Amino acid sequence: MTKRILISSGSDFEKTMGYSRAVVQGDWCFVSGTTGYDYSAMTMPKQAVDQARNCFSTISKALSDGGFAMSDIVRVQYTIVDAALVDQVLPALGEAFGEIRPAATMIVADLIKPEMLIEIEVTAFKG
Repeated sequence: MTKRILISSGSDFEKTMGYSRAVVQGDWCFVSGTTGYDYSAMTMPKQAVDQARNCFSTISKALSDGGFAMSDIVRVQYTIVDAALVDQVLPALGEAFGEIRPAATMIVADLIKPEMLIEIEVTAFKG
């Protein structure tokens, strides 16, 4: 039986909501929906593209902590609060995934805090 590894970013949300930033199970790593906070300063940028870059920074660290890399990502889901923001975040999405090109879904929906403009969730596999 493979060991389950729970990864935390230290976010207060993880403690109060009862979840892990990422869970590693065997060859898989499931990274929770990640918003654009800079967890070292607990600040949120105003621009959606900067929030997306912070999301990828947090995701990359969680993957690394679990023994994975961004290139192991096979699936990504983006949740964005307004379709009008898509063009603003595209540069960050291309920077992160231009060569990796995982299967992707983008939906428009409200997020739990008004300052949150984008949330990114990924699944990685290294079998």
